[in-house]
Amino acid sequence: MLVAFVNWARNQSGTPAEVRTPVSVEDVVHAVRDAAASARRVRMVGTGHSFTGVALTDGIMLRPGGLTGIRSCSDDRVTVLAGTPLRVLNELLDERGLALSNMGDITDQTVAGAIQTGTHGTGRDSGGLADQVVELELVLADGSVATLAPGEDLFDAARVGLGALGILTAVTFRVEPAFLLHHRRRRLTLGEILGSLDELTSANEHLDFFWLPHTDACLVKTNNRNPGPARPPGAFRHWLDNVFLENTVFGAACAVGGRFPDLVPRINAVSAAALADSEAVDVSYKVFTARRDVRFLEMEYAVPRERLAQALRETRDLVERMDWKITFPVEVRVTPPSDAWLSTAYGRPSAYVACHIYRPTPNPAYFEGVEDIMTRLDGRPHWGKLHTRDAAYLGKVYPRFADFLALRDRLDPRRLFTNDHLDLVLG
Repeated sequence: MLVAFVNWARNQSGTPAEVRTPVSVEDVVHAVRDAAASARRVRMVGTGHSFTGVALTDGIMLRPGGLTGIRSCSDDRVTVLAGTPLRVLNELLDERGLALSNMGDITDQTVAGAIQTGTHGTGRDSGGLADQVVELELVLADGSVATLAPGEDLFDAARVGLGALGILTAVTFRVEPAFLLHHRRRRLTLGEILGSLDELTSANEHLDFFWLPHTDACLVKTNNRNPGPARPPGAFRHWLDNVFLENTVFGAACAVGGRFPDLVPRINAVSAAALADSEAVDVSYKVFTARRDVRFLEMEYAVPRERLAQALRETRDLVERMDWKITFPVEVRVTPPSDAWLSTAYGRPSAYVACHIYRPTPNPAYFEGVEDIMTRLDGRPHWGKLHTRDAAYLGKVYPRFADFLALRDRLDPRRLFTNDHLDLVLG
């Protein structure tokens, strides 16, 4: 019985011709060869946390659940099978006294899905997951298995490869001894932040802030390494902030705002008044990650860091001018330059502006308006989030885009690994 694929946000779905769950690299090789022999396409899906159709296929869909766990581990690197969820990887590393230096806040993603779409956290000095990769194992279109290492063009192309160059079966990350982070939450006004962006960025290892539309309130989160001792939030405080307020109450507010849009500014004002300062010291992966129960649609653009203030001011002015009722906060993060060819941070310090909409009440005009702003500022859309850019635009903002396409032409001339979405963004 064929199983239709539906992503987390429930805005992308498809029914492949066949579904397989490989449990070894050899199984993946067989699937690729079978797809080539039968003139079908083949894709490995993750856990569906992309908002685009990047994972879909009408051919053979490979489920990742049989390729999980750690293959090998040392003091400074770990090789993990591609279908391992980040949540599981964090726990396995912690058991060994190890950690990733940085990560995003969603842990349900597989390691392969996360790096292939350029998942990132926020960091002054440490980049996204792809920047912590030191080796890749990739099944190519001819059925061969390639091991890729730094210094090779294919390594820099395939780290954020969208699954277009081959099927990732294992990833080796650079790791380090487990560490503690001092996590601080505080409320600032948008004006205060816009006036001190450089200072906030340079003074903190990890900066993340959320602006509540229709207010001037921002929740600013900073994370910095700390020698200890650990001072984790109490069980009640953790439940109150991360479960009840940020999920249960917020979900109810979104539902009310979706039914009565004119109440949204008042709802956001109440939310702004409820923002409270707090701090804790805890193990890094618990600080980096967050729980997300309320389903949403998201668009995120990376702009040159020096253009962040302009991007935020224009976004605020647009929301006010158009009188859209936006419940979800706008999130802002930063990363250093990356050398992965299709990383949104390739070659430049970057700032990310992420806009969200409550899933039951989509607002395409909001995303289109913000996208117009970001593209005027040479923005690069996140590969796993909604956007309308095509290969003609993307070729202008990625210096190595043509090189990536040339590698793809050489490695997969029959387009075994493509789908409709890749036909749009890669041509």
